[in-house]
Amino acid sequence: MLRLSICIATHNRGGLIGETLASILPQLSDATELLVVDGASTDDTQQVVLSCIAGRANCRYVCLPEKGGVDRDYARSVELAGGEYCWLMTDDDLVVPGAVVRILAALESGPDLVAVNARVDNLDFSQTLVPRKLPLAADRIIGPASPDELLSSAGDLLTFIGAVVIRRALWLERDASRYFNSDFVHVGVIFQAPLSRHTQLIADPLVRIRYGNASWSERTFEIWMFKWPALVWSFDQISESARRAVCAREPWRDVSRLAALKARGHYTSRAYARWLKDRPLSALARLACWALAAFPDRLFHRLVRAWSRVRPLSPAALFELQQSRFAIDTNGRFA
Repeated sequence: MLRLSICIATHNRGGLIGETLASILPQLSDATELLVVDGASTDDTQQVVLSCIAGRANCRYVCLPEKGGVDRDYARSVELAGGEYCWLMTDDDLVVPGAVVRILAALESGPDLVAVNARVDNLDFSQTLVPRKLPLAADRIIGPASPDELLSSAGDLLTFIGAVVIRRALWLERDASRYFNSDFVHVGVIFQAPLSRHTQLIADPLVRIRYGNASWSERTFEIWMFKWPALVWSFDQISESARRAVCAREPWRDVSRLAALKARGHYTSRAYARWLKDRPLSALARLACWALAAFPDRLFHRLVRAWSRVRPLSPAALFELQQSRFAIDTNGRFA
């Protein structure tokens, strides 16, 4: 019986996906399969994947005729999977040795969901930024009647799609299309309705996240200020306190959050004009939002970097500052 499908949706990751596959392939067994769904890559992703999985009967590569986006392509991977459970693994991170065996053991109790903890590293995995994305010391079970507990305790971990191992029949009986273009289709499916079985939280980090490999652009502003809150606050069956524990309904109203995004290069005059200019704000709040956006980006970044020497930041926060597109000076060095 095929127990677990490791489903990877990818697009133009030829330079990275080989390392990801190398961390997975030695862990496959007769109870597992690897499925890579390629959203019409235009680089050498296909060649890299086919080279890695050549001669392996439990590995499949499917190239879609066009890019559907992360939500559609992961949903398609679940449709094509043959396993009882689907692990929605990412295409640029690493699976630690023994992870697949650990997950298969967790599936023995028949959960609807297994949430896999992750460690956050820098781009080349030479530095650990966050040892455990979910600060959990021991495995934990959350009952099916506790969606509030699941969201409030594991919501941040579940923003990472590679944390999700879900029962395929559960996914297919729900309407994933409602969450296309949300960037978090998996979270929408999980919380669309109460689960019928328990959730297993695995405390040990079984995935190493390659942090900072995303596109450092103003899209980050849209995702965390609008898309993610809109999704979380659409879960009417979840209590307001549980939703608030994950994110504010309108985080863009918090100037301190805007300042953090400004320092990281995600909140600029362009972002203000696109996302906040026409929002209902008081005159004072609008002035504050505008002034922060209009403040010279590189100078603001330098000021925050200087302040961080007085009030040291966490490794992850400092790394985010270093990754800002405003962190590079004219000689190509970090400011």
